[in-house]
Amino acid sequence: MVEKSSIKKIVLAYSGGLDTSVIVPWLRENYNCEVICFTADVGQGEEMDGLEAKAIASGASQLIIHDMREEFARDYIFPVLRAGAVYERKYLLGTSMARPLIAKHQVEVAHQVGADAVAHGATGKGNDQVRFELTYAALDPRLKVVAPWREWTIRSREDAIAYARAHNVPITQTEKTIYSRDRNLWHLSHEGGLLEDPWLEPDEAMFQISVAPEAAPDQPETVEISFETGTPVAINGQKLSPAAIVTKLNELGGKHGIGRTDMVEGRLVGMKSHGVYETPGGTILLAAHQELESIVLDRDTMHFKDLAALKYAELVYYGMWFTPLREALDAFVDSTQGPVTGQVRLKLYKGNLIPAGRQSPFSLYREDFATFGQENVYDQSDAEGFIHLFGLPLKVRAFNGLPISGLDIPKPDYSRFKRD
Repeated sequence: MVEKSSIKKIVLAYSGGLDTSVIVPWLRENYNCEVICFTADVGQGEEMDGLEAKAIASGASQLIIHDMREEFARDYIFPVLRAGAVYERKYLLGTSMARPLIAKHQVEVAHQVGADAVAHGATGKGNDQVRFELTYAALDPRLKVVAPWREWTIRSREDAIAYARAHNVPITQTEKTIYSRDRNLWHLSHEGGLLEDPWLEPDEAMFQISVAPEAAPDQPETVEISFETGTPVAINGQKLSPAAIVTKLNELGGKHGIGRTDMVEGRLVGMKSHGVYETPGGTILLAAHQELESIVLDRDTMHFKDLAALKYAELVYYGMWFTPLREALDAFVDSTQGPVTGQVRLKLYKGNLIPAGRQSPFSLYREDFATFGQENVYDQSDAEGFIHLFGLPLKVRAFNGLPISGLDIPKPDYSRFKRD
């Protein structure tokens, strides 16, 4: 635990949500120091409204805001997209990749204002504490770290609400609206409340940026996404900035019920947690990127890239963004993305993404090779020799009488195949 008397000024990563709102007066009470709130605008939308007045009313000396939406999309979202990183088959890493960016700017603010400590509102049970603190360690290990959830006696969101009321901290949460949410440009996550029972179906009223597939339009909508070296650059022929692309696709996908994910995931700290994510634009972009890669990447590169994507997702989820391995994986991904240039059409319909076309000047697809019709570029009789060589290890196993797992059949007489 940090020596409290040694801290004079703390920069708190401040969202204006329940936890960080309560942390401001708690820090002042328990550390007797100046608290400066830092808010990262990574696409929270209306959640940014009234933050300065709220921070000051809670006891902060000032609120500093950085607009990081374009940086988030360009330098964090799109690299993860190009890597194809998905955690545990479903999670598109919305919160995971935002945290190192927020912590990076928080460290910069700490330097600017001469703070000797940084603080965050992550709980001692979650992943975010690791993501924040690994970033602090990588960028300035001299800064002291205060994590109130690991110190105070507050043990639940109900406790936090009671503390806020006792200290006249303005909050919007109540015991009836108890979901813990994280929103940014890429996604909206939901945890807690009814979701703590994974047997229960999420309440439809919980969702905020996507309609239910059943309520989506009865007519499909086709969207065309253009990529240059693996990076999305245009929608339906219109060039847009990285943040604008994600925002536009969130609107389109949400309208058609795209991108809802309900999953039980393995947290870094060892426990399972049940969460629901809304990632409309991200789901569209990932599908489009994969469709384009399918026609421009050779088989072996694609298969190895899929293996690397699993490790990339782990690194991001575990908060290990500023690490040599993540940089090395980025270098590998970059080397694969040169030909990932072209257009992909997807049909959006009631929660479904239906491929409707893909093209690239670097396509490896050749109709004259793949056709089932008449062609002169592929001699089908060549396949016989290939199959003989490809299956040679299987023949050797059989000749040596080695057992085949799960099969209980009489052993054939291979003596006539053996040399004298």
